[in-house]
Amino acid sequence: MNGMWMTEECKRSFMEMKWKKVHRYIVFKIEEKSTKVTVDKVGAAGESYHDLAASLPENDCRYAVFDFDYVTVDNCRMSKLFFITWSPEASRIREKMMYATSKSGLRRVLEGIHYEFQATDQTEMGFDKIQDRTK
Repeated sequence: MNGMWMTEECKRSFMEMKWKKVHRYIVFKIEEKSTKVTVDKVGAAGESYHDLAASLPENDCRYAVFDFDYVTVDNCRMSKLFFITWSPEASRIREKMMYATSKSGLRRVLEGIHYEFQATDQTEMGFDKIQDRTK
């Protein structure tokens, strides 16, 4: 991952979300000093996309994975995993570069992601972005 590596907690939390459905979302951050990707926050199964959006910091970058459950027009229950790169305008240039260069490596480790998007402010984190992708 371009000098970055993911902690076991990250992998374990992702597998728990993907297979056991115990988390609705996971927010990851890069620890600058150690260059490790760590878990910043985990949303319980009952939390929502709005809880995820509200948990993202205004001035710092993050990665997030969100488990979106929905019902299709054929009345089938579905679940899709979204990978979100959060890179607010107010974050430092160095931090934005670090997150941009590490993203592909992290995505390779997190197998089973269906969709991906990037957001720089809360308007780009609208729930409609998630809904539109699954249509």
